[in-house]
Amino acid sequence: MTRVSIRPCHAYEYMVEQSGGYRRVGFTVKDLYNKIDQQRRTAPFESDSKGALSYMNALAAKDSHFFYRFTADLEDRMVDMFWRDVHSFVDYYGDVLIFDSTYKTNVYNMSLVLFVGTNNHRGSIVFGAALLSDETVETYTWLLRKFLDLMNGKMQKAVITDGDEAMRTAIQTMMLEARHRLCIWHIGQNANGHLKLTKKLKAFNRCIRKYQMVEQFDRLWQDIYARRI
Repeated sequence: MTRVSIRPCHAYEYMVEQSGGYRRVGFTVKDLYNKIDQQRRTAPFESDSKGALSYMNALAAKDSHFFYRFTADLEDRMVDMFWRDVHSFVDYYGDVLIFDSTYKTNVYNMSLVLFVGTNNHRGSIVFGAALLSDETVETYTWLLRKFLDLMNGKMQKAVITDGDEAMRTAIQTMMLEARHRLCIWHIGQNANGHLKLTKKLKAFNRCIRKYQMVEQFDRLWQDIYARRI
């Protein structure tokens, strides 16, 4: 049987014609669109969740080292999910981990969190990824716990973030041995917003971006702090 797609406005006009007038339908075309919009906001969540889990199960069936973890709410709907494949596990080495959650361009406005490192050729390596429903301490703590579990508890020496307070607290709880550092891009954005003087801003950028000795950094930083620049 061939399925025919009917637009809501056409369906409404058909009901008006069959019932004998607009007053006999019992609702307006706006009511119809509101109902359809409501269904679209609820139904896709369950279908998308099932589709995502089916996809994860298919990957796990092909790769015995592929793992994923997720949480569900009281209505048994998927809320948060973390995954990593065999390449992420094998490539997980080095001393620095980038913990980023700034990407949110999806229909559910969920945070796409990436665990990223670099290889010996200064190329980026994704160690794992997650979709999170919120950015609370509890959610980040759950995510870091699952990440470390699936990486056999191996912890990096330093973790770089954008300075989010919930992230900071979760790192202090789950990664006690790691040093928390701020992303240089976010430091630069903060400096641009607070250092209005061009001369002082240039000096600040020299402090954090130029290759120099510790003594040079300390001397220039003290000059900025003492407002001699």
